[in-house]
Amino acid sequence: MDRMPNIVILERNSVGTDVSVECFEKLGKVTTYPNTTTAEEVRERTKDADIVIANKAPMREAALQASPNVRLICDFATGYDNCDLPYCNSRGIKVANVVNYSTAMVAQHTFTLALALVQKLAYYDSYVKSGAYSAQDRFSHFGLPFTELEGKTWGIVGMGNIGKRVAKIAAAFGCHVIFHSITGKSTVTEYPQVDKDTLLAESDFLSLHCPLSKLSRDFIDREALRKMKKTAVLINVARGPVVNNADLYEGLIAGEIMAAGLDVLEKEPMELTNPLSKLKDSNQLIITPHLAWGSVEARTRCVEETYKNIEAYLRGEDRNIVNSI
Repeated sequence: MDRMPNIVILERNSVGTDVSVECFEKLGKVTTYPNTTTAEEVRERTKDADIVIANKAPMREAALQASPNVRLICDFATGYDNCDLPYCNSRGIKVANVVNYSTAMVAQHTFTLALALVQKLAYYDSYVKSGAYSAQDRFSHFGLPFTELEGKTWGIVGMGNIGKRVAKIAAAFGCHVIFHSITGKSTVTEYPQVDKDTLLAESDFLSLHCPLSKLSRDFIDREALRKMKKTAVLINVARGPVVNNADLYEGLIAGEIMAAGLDVLEKEPMELTNPLSKLKDSNQLIITPHLAWGSVEARTRCVEETYKNIEAYLRGEDRNIVNSI
C-alpha cells in the first residue's frame, strides 16, 4: 500500500473509554465510532476503509459488499463469529483476532461468581448492613449454610487456555477436577476426561469455557439440569446460548441445582423478557453484564494485541489470522 491506510474503528467503546486507542494513529488515518450494530451502519462507515476494527458488528456480505478496499478485519475479541469467513475468503479479506488476553480475568471472575454463591455473600452482607448483626447477642451468624471448595468436584467444559487456568486454580483450592470435551478431540491428559452424563452427575461446580457451536448450543438444558446435583453451582462465562436460559430459570425454581452465576446470556444486553430477569435472589442467581473479560489490564492487552496484528499486516506478515486466503 503506497499510502497511509484508512483504519475504521467501529466499536471504540467496546474496550472502554478509559483505555486509549490513540496508538492506531501511528499506523494510518483513523476514524472512530463509539458503537456500530447494524449492517447498514457498517456499510456506510466502512465504504472507504482499508482496515476495519470491530467486535460484535456484523462483518458479512450485506455489510461489506460496498466496501471494496477492505483487506483486513481485526476483532477486539477472541471470538470472530461476527465475521462471514467464506465471504471474506472470497474477497481476499484477512480476519485477525486476539488470543489469551483475558484468560487471567475470566478465570478470576469464574471463582468470583462461584465463591459469592457458595458462601452466600449476598445474604451475609445484607444481614450486616440491615442492622440485624448489630442487634444479635453473639459474635457469629450462620443463617444460611455455606460450604468449602476443598474436596469438591469441579467440572469443566472447554479445556482451552481459560479452562486450563480454571482447572489449576480449582486444584489449588483442593478440588478434584474433571472435564468434558464436546468435540471429543481434547488432548489434555492432566485431568480425567469424562462423558457428559458423568460430568453432570459428579460436578459440585460446573464451569463452562467452550466456544459456541452447533454442538455446544443448549449444552445445559432442562434434561442436563435434572442430571446435576441439587447442591451444584453452575457458572457460564463462555457464550450465552450454551445455557438455555428458560430451562435454567425453570431448573432454579424447581431446585434442580442450588445456584448459577452467569456473565453471558442468550441475548445481550439482557432482555426483560428473559425469565431469568425475574429471579432477584442473589444467593441463587448472580448475573454480571458480560464483563468477565474486561479488567483494565485485559482491555489494554486487547488493544495492544490488535495494534500488533495491524502492524504485522502492514509489514506483509500474518499474525493471529483465523482464515485461509
